[in-house]
Amino acid sequence: MKALRNTRQDAGETGGSGVESNRDFDFTSADFERIRALIHRRAGISLSDHKRDMAYSRLARRLRTLGLDSFREYLDQLEARNDATEWEAFTNALTTNLTAFFREAHHFPILADFVKRRAGVAGAQPVSVWCSAASTGEEPYSIAMTLVEALGDRAAREARVLATDLDTQVLAKADAGVYSFDQVKHLSPERLKRFFFKGTGSHSGLVKVRPELRAMVKFEQLNLTDADYGLRTTFDAIFCRNVMIYFDKPTQAQVLTRFEPLMKPDGLLFAGHSENFTYVTQAFRLRGQTVYELTRGAAASAAPRRANDALGVPA
Repeated sequence: MKALRNTRQDAGETGGSGVESNRDFDFTSADFERIRALIHRRAGISLSDHKRDMAYSRLARRLRTLGLDSFREYLDQLEARNDATEWEAFTNALTTNLTAFFREAHHFPILADFVKRRAGVAGAQPVSVWCSAASTGEEPYSIAMTLVEALGDRAAREARVLATDLDTQVLAKADAGVYSFDQVKHLSPERLKRFFFKGTGSHSGLVKVRPELRAMVKFEQLNLTDADYGLRTTFDAIFCRNVMIYFDKPTQAQVLTRFEPLMKPDGLLFAGHSENFTYVTQAFRLRGQTVYELTRGAAASAAPRRANDALGVPA
């Protein structure tokens, strides 16, 4: 599931009719409330009042594409036809990705030290990490690079990253693993050489993730508000960063509860810089800056699972 962000200033409402001026389409308060209810039901996202302008601008594009005359007509069709493709377009329109390689950089040395200690234990299972808001791939590839640097050749043979997102469009970009020089400009020359190919000719100005790194990451669509994620594996660590802030407290609690049986004992949960799970659940204790550790009691209560089945890693 990706984060919802809008950096533009929202326009205010004018008059008392609930209809905003200077629009191609009427956009009433009732339209916005209906959109809020639908996106919450579909993806668990709680749209705040100040996202009204964003919701208009993003969905107005869908109205133009479909040749519709009003938001009411669009929303009526969305609900009546139950078209999976249009529901996906609706959800994608209301979510935006803000990501970068090694964003919130303090998390990655913690991950490196953690997996090195776990891998050094006799009989240790292969390392597995879940990136639950993969976006266009920068975060899961940063995790994979960290695993390689921490574990060496063993990472390429055994460690795996499951990368999921609600948006299939960003997952397609992540799967391709192609980025502009601007997107990798903050990576060290050593990392660029080790993990990327440099484009030439018509691909000048681009880089592509090397196959050995790409092979460590499995991309799948997943909605964090689904009752059953369909995962049959347990993870050493889960990255769920800058997502929970768009869920209300009951939805946050539900997601964290679903994480518990998917984590190995004492597994780590990485949160976003403005997220705090302390008052949402007792299953995780704060270990460091926006890093939480699963309590032993929570892990012990989970049903036994065969680790790494879903990722295709030797058990």
